[in-house]
Amino acid sequence: MTAPRTLVVRLDSAGDVLLAGPAVRAVAAGSSHTALLCGPLGVRAARLLPGVDEVLEYDAPWAGVDPAPVTRAETRRLLGELAARAFDRALVLVSYHQSPLPAALLLKLAGVRWTAADSEDYPGSLLDLRHHRLPHRHEAEAALDLARDAGFPLPPGDDGTLRVSPPPATGHLTGPGPYVVLHPGAAVPARAWSAARAARAAAALSAAG
Repeated sequence: MTAPRTLVVRLDSAGDVLLAGPAVRAVAAGSSHTALLCGPLGVRAARLLPGVDEVLEYDAPWAGVDPAPVTRAETRRLLGELAARAFDRALVLVSYHQSPLPAALLLKLAGVRWTAADSEDYPGSLLDLRHHRLPHRHEAEAALDLARDAGFPLPPGDDGTLRVSPPPATGHLTGPGPYVVLHPGAAVPARAWSAARAARAAAALSAAG
């Protein structure tokens, strides 16, 4: 039996795309071709993920802080790209407060044969697997749960941790020694810490060991 051609959809920020990495590896282990459809903010992160054969870009009108307008031309472009690739399966990854159904509708219109997603909303015929996310589940773990129940378990020896390949060079920023990345901000500017507050947090953590 030929392994399926599979599309993973994650239309949010770079951080969300990186958190999808373990699920993407699970999908890739059971697929003959694995593509990742993401928004403009996630493209560079998607190219760092092991297991991704192809990165597709779509600025979804229902995603992000400043969503793109709905246009017939952009919708047709996406449908054409997806239809040309003849995907057998698709997984739509979303956060707990998001709906996968707009993406699922476009996937059906593009001829994707089977689609799975976490959905609190009734999906009608848009989803072939309506999965239910566990309460308070971490994004990476929720994506892995969906992948497993869609028939894509992690392969033996994969511990499910976050991973990029190859690691980007950081010596010009960090020096040669070990380092820790502190990300105290938020994607939404109104909720992000100032640079001064982030520096104080880093100093406090360093002082605490």
